[in-house]
Amino acid sequence: MSKVFITGASGGFGALTVKTLLSKGHSVVATMRNVESKNKAAAEELTALGAKVVDLDVTDEANVNAAVSEAIELLGGLDVVINNAGVGVLGLQEQFTIDDFKHLFDVNVFGVQRVNRAVLPHFKSQGTGLLIHVSSLLGRVAMPFYGPYNASKWALEALAENYRVELSGFGIDSCLVEPGGYATGFLSNLMQPSDHSRNESYGEMIHAPKQAFESFEKALNENSSQDPQQVADAIVNLIVTPAGQRPMRTVVDNMGMGTHIAPYNDQLAQIHEGLYNAFGMGDMLKLKV
Repeated sequence: MSKVFITGASGGFGALTVKTLLSKGHSVVATMRNVESKNKAAAEELTALGAKVVDLDVTDEANVNAAVSEAIELLGGLDVVINNAGVGVLGLQEQFTIDDFKHLFDVNVFGVQRVNRAVLPHFKSQGTGLLIHVSSLLGRVAMPFYGPYNASKWALEALAENYRVELSGFGIDSCLVEPGGYATGFLSNLMQPSDHSRNESYGEMIHAPKQAFESFEKALNENSSQDPQQVADAIVNLIVTPAGQRPMRTVVDNMGMGTHIAPYNDQLAQIHEGLYNAFGMGDMLKLKV
């Protein structure tokens, strides 16, 4: 059984993943913000199930370093880190200010880097470890009205790919899980743009983001096969898959987007293999077991 550290465990994919891991006998440090206030009920529920809950804000480097050290002490080590904390957006890209972008990237990209930097010395010292990055199908293709989120997840994809090759020789794996849209609390907490001074220049299109989102939400609610538990199961499946056999990317979706993205991912894997072999770096694509 694995010793797992997960961010963003207060709800959605994070909480489901914690519960699934615990049900299968894994040890889990579940992290979230506001353990004693906003997320107190969620923290108490996961604690009752057997998780060790630690307060964590991924935008605070000192807090991240302390939380990872505490997790290693609580569990007697760490085998897996799941970077799940994230923020979504909805709106026309021009309306999002630089400060909006900074906040989004601070969570979705820089927060991941903080967590990875905190845990990697431990992983390297033991010669094994698994980094799982919860991305999105919007990290593979740009869709309107989610522009800053698209950009942050594209950045996350590159970050995870680089870790995969730069850490493969140390026995450390880096993988991506790419969910489609799911009916979780994530959708009800989408960040809105801060600048509305340019609304008039868009005319009727200013209403397009809200209309598109409502249409997608309706399609989600009518699709019973789009169950968030599928994402938790995919994450757990990566953990139990033997080292050296894990795919770089795992698509999880029953809304139709995934069927188009999966072949795209397969083609990219072939491109990587060809390029790396051409430059004499093919071994970097293989995990040292």
